[in-house]
Amino acid sequence: MTAKTELILLLVLLGIFGGCNPNKKKKEQHTASKPNVLFIAVDDLNDWIGALGGHPQAKTPNIDKLARRGVLFTNAQCQAPVCNPSRVSIMTSLYPSTTGIYFLNPDISESPMADKTVVMPKRFQQEGYHVSGAGKLFHNAEGINERHIPNYAGQFGGFGPMPKEKISTFPGHPLWDWGVYPESDDQMPDYKIAGWAEEQLTGKRKQPFWMGVGFYRPHVPQFVPQKWFDMYPLESLELPKTISGDLKDISSYGSDITRLEHVSPTHKWVLNNDEWKPLVQSYLACVSFVDDQVGRVLTALDEGAYGENTYVVLFSDHGFHIGEKERHAKRSLWEDGTRVPLIIMGPGIPEGKVCNNPVQLMDLYPTLLELCNLEADTKHEGNSLIPLLQNTQFEWPHYSRTSFGPGNYAIVSENYRFIQYNDGSEEFYDHTKDPNEWHNEIGNEIYAQIIEKHREQIPESYHEILGKESTGHLSYEVSEKNKKTR
Repeated sequence: MTAKTELILLLVLLGIFGGCNPNKKKKEQHTASKPNVLFIAVDDLNDWIGALGGHPQAKTPNIDKLARRGVLFTNAQCQAPVCNPSRVSIMTSLYPSTTGIYFLNPDISESPMADKTVVMPKRFQQEGYHVSGAGKLFHNAEGINERHIPNYAGQFGGFGPMPKEKISTFPGHPLWDWGVYPESDDQMPDYKIAGWAEEQLTGKRKQPFWMGVGFYRPHVPQFVPQKWFDMYPLESLELPKTISGDLKDISSYGSDITRLEHVSPTHKWVLNNDEWKPLVQSYLACVSFVDDQVGRVLTALDEGAYGENTYVVLFSDHGFHIGEKERHAKRSLWEDGTRVPLIIMGPGIPEGKVCNNPVQLMDLYPTLLELCNLEADTKHEGNSLIPLLQNTQFEWPHYSRTSFGPGNYAIVSENYRFIQYNDGSEEFYDHTKDPNEWHNEIGNEIYAQIIEKHREQIPESYHEILGKESTGHLSYEVSEKNKKTR
């Protein structure tokens, strides 16, 4: 056999065996050019989606479909149960205890530690990506998204539109309102943001892209048009599962930090005014509305030129209470305040997989760098999730950590949650027996060794609090004051 004949035979065999590998074509498409990133943030979304089963009546077909197309992380935790610090942590891959950004202010530029890092959108721009975004990706205070996101398209109305007078009878903060408003979907900022994304995804680009799409709902005010409320009739609506006396095994500090100086309605007010079901209804209506917008964006991706070479990340910045632990809104270290939906889909990522390991939102930045074959940043404190994307049963050595001000931490493993407050009080929950966190087991000797392992994850030092006078700042200050007078 001549050398030429041997070469031809070798090429034929390679073609045959290459054709037997269904993943080979997709891998070649992936490596032929840099992959794109579609980064979808949903504000204040807890586990009330079908894929996570947080509420049995939640209707989220598009997010559920996305979960079936990628990896669903069922134990993803934010690093702070407040918009600004959570998003700072995501975009820098640094803990709040490192940056000093614990509450609604300040911005990254006012933190010496955070300002030393390159935020995610700017890093991708440095790597030759076309970077753009719309809606709430960083905190939505004036100028912040514009400062950190190249080609930022705007908020498209932010938390609006707002009626001339409040719809609910709650007398507090103007954003804390709920009900049917406005008349049509196309008046909603999230509808316009999805429309912007559709336009971006149907065009052609010479560069790979990083595109951020930040939806505002279900953040308050919980307004959406009537048709979304019609999906959840009040007479058949189920309330969250709760027990009476849920706070009897919680310290005074633990109660104070989640209640004092907060702007949301108290659970007592909600019950006295018969507003629990309307609040559940409005939240679910908003969730279904934003799910529809997510669906529009994903359809545009699939029908455009980039569906085969784009990583999609969908997440929420923190959780949300709707009566659990006798409270409403975020700003807690319990499961309902810190656990979030997280889905990653894209080239080479297996479909329909579920991962129960504890992961953190700050892991997204290093994960996307590795997925896009970009050099890791040694300053990052998050961990790449690539091992879990490759094998959801991988022996993951990491815990998740959330803070609400210095000294207040939740440490989460696969089956347990440990909470330590700045007054030294603690909580411990066994999710295998108590997924609703109704029974504080901190004094149970059976868990002593497990508790100690979680306790070891508490940082030995932390950055002082930066910023001032936000709800979180005020709540922390009054809780500390009460601690000293007891």
